[in-house]
Amino acid sequence: MAENSRKAALASWPLLALAVLMIVGGAALLFGGAYLITLGGSWYFALAGAGLLLSAFLIATSRAAGLWVFAVVFIGTILWAVWEVGFSFWPLVSRLFAPGVLAVLVLLAAPSLHRGTWRLSRAPAYGLALLVVVGLGATVYRAFNPGPLIAATGEPAQVATADLPAQPENWEFYGRKPSGTRYAPQDQITPENVGQLEVAWTFRTGDAPINATGSGAEDQNTPIQIGDTVYVCTVSNIVYALDADTGEERWKFDPQASSPLWQRCRGVGYYESTATTAPAAPDTQTAPDAVPAPDEEQDAEAPAPQAPVAPVTPQVAQAPSICATRIVLSTIDARLIQLDAKTGELCPQFGDNGTVDLKLGMGEVRPGFYFQTSSPTVANGIIIIGGWVVDNVSVGLPSGVVRGFDAETGELLWAWDLGNPNITRLPPEGESYTRGTPNVWSTPAFDAELGLVYLPTGNATPDFFGGHRTEAAEEYTASIVALDIRTGRERWKFQTVHHDLWDYDVPAQPALYDVPDGNGGTTPALIQITKRGQTFVLDRRTGEPITEVEERPVPQGAVEGDWTAPTQPYSVGMPAIGVDRLTEASMWGATPFDQLYCRIEFRKMRYEGEFTPPGLTPSLQWPGFYGGMNWGSASVHEPSGYLIVNDTRSPHRVQLVPREDADREDARSSHEGLSAQLGTPYGAAKVTFMSPLGIPCQNPPYGSLTAIDMATKQIAWQVPLGTVEDTGPLGIKMHMAIPVGMPTVGGPISTASGLVFYAGTLDYNIRGFDLATGAELWKHRLPVGAQATPITYTSPKSGKQYVVVSAGGARQSPDRGDYIIAFKLPDGE
Repeated sequence: MAENSRKAALASWPLLALAVLMIVGGAALLFGGAYLITLGGSWYFALAGAGLLLSAFLIATSRAAGLWVFAVVFIGTILWAVWEVGFSFWPLVSRLFAPGVLAVLVLLAAPSLHRGTWRLSRAPAYGLALLVVVGLGATVYRAFNPGPLIAATGEPAQVATADLPAQPENWEFYGRKPSGTRYAPQDQITPENVGQLEVAWTFRTGDAPINATGSGAEDQNTPIQIGDTVYVCTVSNIVYALDADTGEERWKFDPQASSPLWQRCRGVGYYESTATTAPAAPDTQTAPDAVPAPDEEQDAEAPAPQAPVAPVTPQVAQAPSICATRIVLSTIDARLIQLDAKTGELCPQFGDNGTVDLKLGMGEVRPGFYFQTSSPTVANGIIIIGGWVVDNVSVGLPSGVVRGFDAETGELLWAWDLGNPNITRLPPEGESYTRGTPNVWSTPAFDAELGLVYLPTGNATPDFFGGHRTEAAEEYTASIVALDIRTGRERWKFQTVHHDLWDYDVPAQPALYDVPDGNGGTTPALIQITKRGQTFVLDRRTGEPITEVEERPVPQGAVEGDWTAPTQPYSVGMPAIGVDRLTEASMWGATPFDQLYCRIEFRKMRYEGEFTPPGLTPSLQWPGFYGGMNWGSASVHEPSGYLIVNDTRSPHRVQLVPREDADREDARSSHEGLSAQLGTPYGAAKVTFMSPLGIPCQNPPYGSLTAIDMATKQIAWQVPLGTVEDTGPLGIKMHMAIPVGMPTVGGPISTASGLVFYAGTLDYNIRGFDLATGAELWKHRLPVGAQATPITYTSPKSGKQYVVVSAGGARQSPDRGDYIIAFKLPDGE
């Protein structure tokens, strides 16, 4: 009898363990769910928790009724999940996968529930458990093979090869051409053979972006290629010239640049010397009224297109012996440098022995508070350059002035100071350019024939309070501004956000492309993607919208001392990417428990949709200030008119902190964390809205790749971009390539053969996609992740097409590197 009692006790242990598991889970759901109800949320979690507790009590006492109570909870969960989210895959996974695992355990324990009626014997119990296991297995398979978010329909994109250039073209600019389309007329690598790409060469720079102190060092470099040489720059602005076919170093230049934060070099510029000194710029200092000042009303009539604008330097007979071709470098300590493209030596003809001090005229510039992160733009013989001003630290920081320098000599030709349009070169002695104005930290595009350069502007720092901003700052924040390349005078502007309180500056290089006008012709357009997921399409001659833009009412209620714009512009004529309004049902989690946490936190925040104003209580900002789309910019596949964009879907929790409280904290953050916002009544606390497991709180995907047909203005296809292979809950790598779609950095490129290449995912891969469908055709594992946009070129020496990417580490990844990696087809292909 004692032996039978021992066996019975042993047999009851699995039931007791299962009951304890259910009690813990049920209690969490009951009490958390009850709190959610008090916030106006779903009743499901409290009811499910109560059901689990009752089932657990019955199972612990070996009663068969425990199985049937659980069955009611499980079936009710299925019905509730379908009612709330339909048959959307990832939302259902969050609601049903964990209960499905628990259902298997309960069914396996069912034959041991011998007390009471309606007992379930072993065969049906195990059969039902097997059925649930099959369902879980199908879910896992579907997770690894999700398919597109929006499948390609209709006729696939046309790939044109007839208009390919007779000779290989350079990747000369950050966006390959001044237009910034990142379209490459190469067709050697095709959708049929891209899977055969292999590493051609690897170069190590020795300057990995080590970010142990939180300084913000990131490798975001897009190389350029001129002839048989590739030029790259590192986070410390070290420039390397590499053989385009072998990756062998030809020269190296180290400017000994340093900054306490935000170290990065997104690219270098290129200039071919005209071997003479440029003439003086037009005397705009004494004739500022040649073009209307920024605060004057612009003529409503569109100006007539200008004749092509010639470079500012005249023709000469002979090139100089040194610096006939030049690399243009800006540094993280605010210098503008020119190097001989052949040797890497400083160009003595330029500035002070090769260097121009960009702090001249800026007033006080503390280390790390003003410098250049994006590529210099060389347009019609003029180097046009803005600068990054540190975010959210204080008011009255260095000016957002944009300047034009003679690319031959380094002479300052013009300055665009939006706070004081009368300053058109250096400010008067003892003065500075207007401090605290919106800056241009991203890369402009330019149209040489129209003679216009297009500037994407940021905000007047700080970002989350605007009561102190000037009229000029309000007029130019988060805008696209067209300037005359030769004079720096304004032609037109278009604002994407009014009185920006959300850090929605315009981050991306505009793309210049002639869009179909519906009558068999085309209109010269500027396509601007934004952090808001909105895409604005403007006539680049006038700034007038080509696709419909509508001013819509937005939430009101700013803090004391600030205000909100009553309406905001929406590009209703183009599809918005990844910005559907969030609801409680949009909350997600790997388990029901972190989903419940996210629901509670969502209900606790103020959220009235996009443009919910920041305040003294937590608010939800969606899209977040990382985007939407960001600095990686878009690609336009010019033959088909497909606009290719990658996006990030990452909401933020934002709260303003009274001055006295902010001053007591260590408010040093520029982006995430607590920012001081000195000179305003409030600091600003910002954090990505995530669960305790470190998983974003809203439904996947968290990033995608999208093709928009510019002829129809409709999405042609959309696919999730990136897997959880190199990330996961609590920062633990999952080592599973589940294509959830992850936040993205960097941008895409497209080729004449119908390929799209992209590398800026959180997993360590570069990928090739079919332009027609978005299908992934090739993937190569990198040593570390990448944030940079790749390039492609055809070597004039070997005739081989290469794809090159800089890989220094994915965003927020501890794995860092210093790799420049080139790919090509095997010899004989």
